[in-house]
Amino acid sequence: MSVVLARIDQRLIHGITVNQWNRELHPKRFMVVDDEVSQNEMVKASMRMSKPAGTGMSIINTEKAINNFKAGKYDSHTVFIIAKEPSTILDLINGGVDIPEVNVGALFEEDNRVPYTKRVALNKEEVEVLKAIAEKGIPVFFEYTPDDDDKVSLTDVLKKKGEN
Repeated sequence: MSVVLARIDQRLIHGITVNQWNRELHPKRFMVVDDEVSQNEMVKASMRMSKPAGTGMSIINTEKAINNFKAGKYDSHTVFIIAKEPSTILDLINGGVDIPEVNVGALFEEDNRVPYTKRVALNKEEVEVLKAIAEKGIPVFFEYTPDDDDKVSLTDVLKKKGEN
């Protein structure tokens, strides 16, 4: 398995993920893991149009992603995973997908979420999920673009909010 990064971004595929993160990570495959989006052919088609030349794109549900990784389907790829929810990333990890680090990029202030950084709002459940990921020894950091000077760890974000 060769996941280079897992990113949590409510918008999934957009200019920053396919341009700036692509330039930084050089993935062979963009993998959107989302149980709902994977069932919407129109959304999937529009996402595929935005993939950089020379890269592949999978838009699949969590179970299929886990099964594909277990079957070695991506062993020869460098994969950039993108999911809307922290829980999806934790499900992948618990399913045996080796994720080296988790980037929290953009989550909007809705669904009982409160701001933690300029571009990330989280609810209590999402905070607990991110803590569970970090407790597995996987670094969790907040950074909107790879060029940002404000890359900050989960620990520092929680300390700033007065949480541990």
